[in-house]
Amino acid sequence: MPNLHKPLLIFTDLDGSLLDIHTLDWQPAAPWLMRLRAAQVPVILCSSKTAAEMTQLQKTLGLEGLPLIAENGAVIQLDTRWESDPHYPRIVTGASAEEVGRILEKMRTDRGYKFTCFADVDNRAIAEWTGVNRSQAGLAKLHSASETLIWRDSDEQMAAFSGELAQYGLRFMQGARFWHVLDQQAGKDKACRWLTEQYRQRERLDFTTLGLGDGPNDAPLLDSVDFAVVIKGLNRQGLILRDDRPDRVYHSQQEGPVGWDEGMTYFFGAL
Repeated sequence: MPNLHKPLLIFTDLDGSLLDIHTLDWQPAAPWLMRLRAAQVPVILCSSKTAAEMTQLQKTLGLEGLPLIAENGAVIQLDTRWESDPHYPRIVTGASAEEVGRILEKMRTDRGYKFTCFADVDNRAIAEWTGVNRSQAGLAKLHSASETLIWRDSDEQMAAFSGELAQYGLRFMQGARFWHVLDQQAGKDKACRWLTEQYRQRERLDFTTLGLGDGPNDAPLLDSVDFAVVIKGLNRQGLILRDDRPDRVYHSQQEGPVGWDEGMTYFFGAL
């Protein structure tokens, strides 16, 4: 079992996990965030959101300066203490957002697929879809290596769309609320493993890893950590792990940050 008094890294999804999917509230998780900060345990945000959105959230959550994994692993922002790293301040994997956008537009024009990208609409529309204000909605459009979209076509067309994306070296991934297109080389799991190895090399400690998530796009992350919390979510497909052993994985009864708190309490005991 993980231990707060031994080297530990926490990787957590945001929407539907640390943040309430409807209100974006995180207060139920606040006591645990304070305890982890006091224990000097890095909490690494890992989301489909853009780095610009997540940097702002880090300030709100008291996690400034820590690494983060954005755009489902296509972007890794390094710890601010790692300025000497040749990759500093960010690593961007594979195709750029501009390249992804050009491919999506070509597919929509040539094949008639029906979807709406964040890049297609203004900040007001994104604010209505996500529940954030217009300023924050603007940050949601600042993709570096992916695109977020709402699928508006049939399941049959979705299968064809996903297959065609693969021919371009891209993947189609479902999040808690939206769909995401990014390079096949990128992934939350790969980013998680890379950051974990960086911590082990830099600190010369054998870190244990714990991940928390609720959506299908969190499965690779939760399969790549030592221990995992599957937070009860709204997705109809659920979250299926390759390694779902009860000594490694806890499934919460509650949703969002309440489920996040529940999972932390399961592994580490009550506050």
